[in-house]
Amino acid sequence: MARPKKPTYEYVERLGRYRKRIKDADGNYVAIYGRTPEELTEKLAEAQRQIDEAVFRRDNPTVEDYATKWLTMHSSHIRTTTLVDYTSKVKIYINEPLGKKYMAEITPDDVKLAISKAAQQSASIYRGVQMLYKMIFTSAVESGVIDKSPCENINPRGGKEPKEKTALTDQQISTLLDAVQGLPPYPFIMLCLYAGLRREEVLALQWDSVFLSDKAPYITVRRAWHTEHNRPVILDDLKTKASRRNIPIPPQLVECLKAVKKQSASDFVIANRDGGALSATQWRRVWGYVRTRTVRERTYHRYINGQKISRTVTPVLGERAAHNGNVVYSIDFEVTPHQLRHTYITNLLLAGVDVKTVQYLAGHEHAKITLDIYAHLTYNRPEDLADKVNRAFSG
Repeated sequence: MARPKKPTYEYVERLGRYRKRIKDADGNYVAIYGRTPEELTEKLAEAQRQIDEAVFRRDNPTVEDYATKWLTMHSSHIRTTTLVDYTSKVKIYINEPLGKKYMAEITPDDVKLAISKAAQQSASIYRGVQMLYKMIFTSAVESGVIDKSPCENINPRGGKEPKEKTALTDQQISTLLDAVQGLPPYPFIMLCLYAGLRREEVLALQWDSVFLSDKAPYITVRRAWHTEHNRPVILDDLKTKASRRNIPIPPQLVECLKAVKKQSASDFVIANRDGGALSATQWRRVWGYVRTRTVRERTYHRYINGQKISRTVTPVLGERAAHNGNVVYSIDFEVTPHQLRHTYITNLLLAGVDVKTVQYLAGHEHAKITLDIYAHLTYNRPEDLADKVNRAFSG
């Protein structure tokens, strides 16, 4: 039986160390040093273990490793906002359930179980996650990382269908504005109601895009807000080309913005105390002024003597909050930032503004988007259909 070869070392006198050159995971030679042959042997064993692991991981990446690589490969040719969305979905719906597993061991059942988390969200989120699964695993097949994609039989339908959008009534608008008059969310709400801006467009809006002195005052939409690790990031790269638009603004919004600008020392229309863009936490605090004035039931958590105490409160319309006498429960309806924008678009259509103009003002990429969402306002109103129905059944 042949004896195993003893490792050959080289002693480097000027360093007083033993040395051995080996190939790393990329095929390049690297030198390993040790004070004694025994120490060098141990270091060589550890280095070889790391090299073998790196080679294995390169040829057999985990889902998280490959998904991260896939995002990096696509980062140069997709919009920043799209990359942010992809990264978030990959983290929550792919890496969290499957990230530690190797790509080659993922089965169709693994994917179906993992994507069930997305199926509990909206239909649009589910479709986005499903698309990412298919793109990532198809890319892995094309690169020879895996032989077959486990995503071929994902159910194309899933997620909760969105509730029908409801615009605020004139009375609700009045109630909402009265409730937050003079408070931080007031200009935000006005910009959504009377310019139809998306939340990320309002929070990125700067005074160099607001033209109040023109004969026809208007706002230019050219920036978008989002956050990374709670920090605000202002992008010039918008969601779509259609998002970049000029929006004429009505007198009530002009007066509101003039009052805000008069007291502002910031470049931003909606700013924090330091004059900068809002962080995610600061935005939640701003919208909190609205939430705390609604009559919806809520649960508070406090720690007393190290013990978590929960308390459920059901506000009564018209009463003052027990914890803050300045807060009056005056809003008896649910309201979201997107609902404000929906109200703006609805009011344009009900006023008879043509669909192509509404498409432009809303920043929709295609008129079909506007029609799919708002067709019932323009084509299905009883007063518009009555004559057509009566003519169809006239003698």
